[in-house]
Amino acid sequence: MIFSDPVSVAVVGASDDPAKWGHWLARGALAGRGRRAVHLVNRGGGAVLSQPTVRTLSELPEAPELVVLAVPAVHVAAVVDEALALGTRGFVGIPSTIEDRVIARIRAAGARLLGPNCLGVYDAATSLHLAWGRFQPGSLGVVSQSGQVGLEIAGLAGAAGLGVSRFVSVGNQVDVTAAEALLELVSHEMTTVVGVYLESFGPGILTALSELRSAGKPVVLLTVGGSTASREAAFSHTGALTSTLDVVDAACRRTGALRVATPAALVDLAAVVTHGVPRGRRVGILADSGGQGAIAADLAVAAGLTVPALSAVAGLPEGASTRNPVDLAGAGEQDLANYARAVEVLVRGGDVDSVVLSGYFGSYGADTPSLEPVEVAVADRICSLARETGVPVVAHSMCVDSAAVRALRAGGVAVQHTIERVVGALGDAARFGSLSPGLVAAFGGPELSVLSERMKAGDPLEGDPCASTPSTPGVPFRPGYLAARELLDFVRFPEAHPVTSAEEARATTLNGPFALKADWLLHKSEHGGVQINLTDPAAAFEAMEARLGPGTYVLEEMDTREHTVELIVGAKRDHSFGPVILVGVGGVHAELYQDTAVELAPVTPATAEAMLDRLKVAPLLKGRRGAQPLDLTALAQVVAALSCLITTRHDLAEIELNPVRVGPDGVLAVDALIIPAPETTNDASGQRVA
Repeated sequence: MIFSDPVSVAVVGASDDPAKWGHWLARGALAGRGRRAVHLVNRGGGAVLSQPTVRTLSELPEAPELVVLAVPAVHVAAVVDEALALGTRGFVGIPSTIEDRVIARIRAAGARLLGPNCLGVYDAATSLHLAWGRFQPGSLGVVSQSGQVGLEIAGLAGAAGLGVSRFVSVGNQVDVTAAEALLELVSHEMTTVVGVYLESFGPGILTALSELRSAGKPVVLLTVGGSTASREAAFSHTGALTSTLDVVDAACRRTGALRVATPAALVDLAAVVTHGVPRGRRVGILADSGGQGAIAADLAVAAGLTVPALSAVAGLPEGASTRNPVDLAGAGEQDLANYARAVEVLVRGGDVDSVVLSGYFGSYGADTPSLEPVEVAVADRICSLARETGVPVVAHSMCVDSAAVRALRAGGVAVQHTIERVVGALGDAARFGSLSPGLVAAFGGPELSVLSERMKAGDPLEGDPCASTPSTPGVPFRPGYLAARELLDFVRFPEAHPVTSAEEARATTLNGPFALKADWLLHKSEHGGVQINLTDPAAAFEAMEARLGPGTYVLEEMDTREHTVELIVGAKRDHSFGPVILVGVGGVHAELYQDTAVELAPVTPATAEAMLDRLKVAPLLKGRRGAQPLDLTALAQVVAALSCLITTRHDLAEIELNPVRVGPDGVLAVDALIIPAPETTNDASGQRVA
């Protein structure tokens, strides 16, 4: 409770200058003095905001539980030492840097540090305001690595009538982490929806996001990393095909969170889902203009929603269209109550999962004051209908602000001034709804997210979905294609054997045509280390050895099956989220097609099949135009087993099967690559570990 409801607070660096941090922090702290003791410290003495100050913490009558460091970095060490000597338990670090030795002293004393380089903390439920800026109380919990982005989100939430329940700027996270701040929101009663901005993801994030989902609190995530410049250097096709945002999206699917691209999109979506998530993608559109209804319908389809025909239209106002979108055709002007009547038909008809109200509603009272009480009453009725039926209603109003707009927002109807923001947020909200408990479980579910983190740390668990991984985890890794075939004993490969001379190639008992490969090369085709469709393996060996030099080569039977599709199945370790599994279009042109699906590992065969279904080539895999469907069950089992191997084998950095030739009669991998994990130093022990 140090950073949410401290017994006492001291602002060190309090100032009467409105341009300084110390002024905002002092003013915010004083707003909560009815709940806690608030002390202002200014080394020059005098009054701040008409309140007395002390020059040092030692002059206080009590030890402050939480100290806000609003002083230049050069003075931080002395303030921290003084506070720790008094018994302070927590610090909010505003300066951009705090020396490592000071952080170490805080930890050694059993105290905690939020920041440094943070904007502060705010909690509407406990009247705690230790941050720059103003906050409107509400239901959105905000955790942000960037103070400025977090402040922008808070400002947009206030303007949208959503408000902020709790705000935590975690800054550099040298002690208190974003995961810890998120976990505190699980039991925070004022928080119904959570907005997160992160640039890096540390341990515990999966667990925190999963627990928020389990608590019924939707999480909207904003991050960066979609540009080519942000991708990691890749040694394999798997690395080249996996972007930072691919992995973040996989983490979101695993935990039931949803990623957006801008602070405005975060707030728009949060405003929709804070009062309920649509059960599906069917949307009913109600407008008082045919043009506005048509625009809304086009945007809805572009956002992934459907605009179904209506089967239940009894009760619509006379003259209104009975199609979807519903055009009131002037009936709203004749009687404002017709808006509520039409909404009731849509939310009770069973044809739609959500409703968009678009147009002039919200403007009547603003333009004609005598209509304001009636319009507000209709707005209240619309909100009641949404609550009673559980069918979310969102509104586009031509009026930026009015009594009716405020009534809609207060009653749980999100309102925006542009239709594209309304429909965009509703499309995202429907994606939340598609992650029903059953589908979340198919993608792994919250419990598998926790399992992933435990397995990443090497903790054995009961119910481990990888307990039956065919390959023995203890088999040591050796480089080369032959060693990879040996390790991946759950994968079917063509018949093959090593050859080191033309005589051995000539004496082969394998059946042609043949493939010849240089065992040691990572990328064989780029270096001329593979030849296919050979009928004279000895001559091919002599030619390849002349170019590449002596070594172990692999002579392999060619896969001559017809009606196969080449795919890639790869696994790697992401620096933030750990093991990742990928499946997509394979072969030497894998990067050209960029048709992949990514999930956090481990995955079940059911999740692997869902990944295959997301590929653009999915219709081809299922048997297009009368062709036999491919053996996707066998392929899904390979994907799942590979995901378990990368999860349990901490000595492996990347594993790749490419291409994997999949036909109606099974799966055959014709190349494999394994890259060992680099050794790292364990700072605690100084020992080298894999």
